[in-house]
Amino acid sequence: MNVTEAFIRRPVMTVLLSASFVLAGVLAYGDIPIAALPKFETPTISVSANLPGASPDNMATSVALPLEKQFATIAGVDSISSTSTHGRTNITLEFAEDRSIDDAAVDVQAALLRAQRSLPPEMTNPPSYRKVNPADAPILFVAITSPSMTLSAVNDLAENLIAPTLSTISGVAEVDVNGRQRFAVRVHARPDALAARNLTMDDLANAIRTSNANTPVGTLEGQRQSLTIQANRQLARAADFRRIIVSTLPNGNVVRLEDVASVEDSVESVKAASWSDSERAISLLVRRQPDANTVATVDALRAAIPKLEAQMPSSVRIHIRNDRAIAIRHAIFDVKVTLGITAVLVILVIYLFLRRPSATIIPALSLPISLIGTLALMKWLDLSLNNVSLMGITLAVGLVVDDAIVMLENIVRHVEEGMEPFAAAIKGAREVAFTILSISLSLVAVFIPIFFMPGVIGGLFREFAIVVSIAIVVSAIVSLTLVPMLASRFLRHEREDDSVLRWTAWFERMYQWSLRTYERVLDWCLEHRPVVLWAAIGSLAGQFYYEGAYDLRDD
Repeated sequence: MNVTEAFIRRPVMTVLLSASFVLAGVLAYGDIPIAALPKFETPTISVSANLPGASPDNMATSVALPLEKQFATIAGVDSISSTSTHGRTNITLEFAEDRSIDDAAVDVQAALLRAQRSLPPEMTNPPSYRKVNPADAPILFVAITSPSMTLSAVNDLAENLIAPTLSTISGVAEVDVNGRQRFAVRVHARPDALAARNLTMDDLANAIRTSNANTPVGTLEGQRQSLTIQANRQLARAADFRRIIVSTLPNGNVVRLEDVASVEDSVESVKAASWSDSERAISLLVRRQPDANTVATVDALRAAIPKLEAQMPSSVRIHIRNDRAIAIRHAIFDVKVTLGITAVLVILVIYLFLRRPSATIIPALSLPISLIGTLALMKWLDLSLNNVSLMGITLAVGLVVDDAIVMLENIVRHVEEGMEPFAAAIKGAREVAFTILSISLSLVAVFIPIFFMPGVIGGLFREFAIVVSIAIVVSAIVSLTLVPMLASRFLRHEREDDSVLRWTAWFERMYQWSLRTYERVLDWCLEHRPVVLWAAIGSLAGQFYYEGAYDLRDD
């Protein structure tokens, strides 16, 4: 094959091609998203509905059941599971793997609209849904505390100021408020007081409902002005509720709410709570967008928090309790150290075997060019730098130099036989070009099953297979273009008494001794073929016997 000869005879074109790989990779590195796990979407949607004060049974029958009936009509639903607790219902919808998650989300939204009439009228907030992604864990955990303000006031700041502001930052998908402490008036009825006045709990509930209505009544229109009628303005505090008239006795006396119940300013749910360093707090969970850079998003969030604190009362403090960007930074740093150590070891092994600095530098150059070029293709394929892809890059360090070593070793062999480096590069590259292509394609073929692996595991490791395959393809291109061109210009004949070879003479002696020992052992095996064959059969049978005995021992 003469595919490499054009690159050997045109060094400027070859250098520019390699430089384009490096430049594209350097430019792409700053734009590649950084995350903990690869970006992939599973056809799963989670629906949540809230009805404060409802029991788990009421949530299951009044909320979960109507929703499940509507969800069952959606095409492609594999399973529906729901969990109902006090005032909350969570429903998980799992779709077929070939179902588009975006199309499924549209169907779920339509089902929620159809089910709206079947839900309790007391449910002021409609059910919400979101796509479930295993890689969609919160990137930042924030706690808000105040020693002087009530939790309900802190909750108002969290829901109306902090969460909306953080949601506008580039890369933020949503901000969830945990441990909500929304203000509410709690009424504790006294059954003995109700019985003494011949009242029931229904009388109490009806009085509260009618006295706290917020429905339009109408307007009075005259010739010169128009008046809007407002009846029974909404009550805001416990003191207002205490004056509600529950009933009028036959003697004309009125029974107010404070006569038959204790009323206090409280929160919607006393069962939910959040703490920060043994102090009650309101917690915020920040999630990123699928294509966002986790590290850059967290840095933007950290920069916005001091500005938010300046807009709030001085007693309010925002504490960052969990930052996933820290673990990602450490992982990237560890990979960089591992890559450095691996590159040094690979270059050292090449130098010990080839014993020539010029022959060592050539494959050493192919290592960074292949890895940096891989970053450019990762950006083009919309991949991210994460723990899985970084693992693939680390593994690729040992694979990307194989093609370069095969090419260079064949060229060096011709040079040692007396050929000029330029002619040796053309001949050696022609001899192993097809071999390098076949080796690269066979290595890529190993990862093909991972491309089609279904489920969550397949989604996680698909990016790993893609990164390794890209690195192998780029290394094959570099080995067929840059390596033979450099070998034709920088390799030279070296004398056996060259001082450069003196540094690795000890390794050459050890290698020659190992080679002679191997030749003697190989000659003996070829002369005693039946013994070698029966030894192989006996070792295989012994392995099966050992595994069978181990299984019986476990049983």
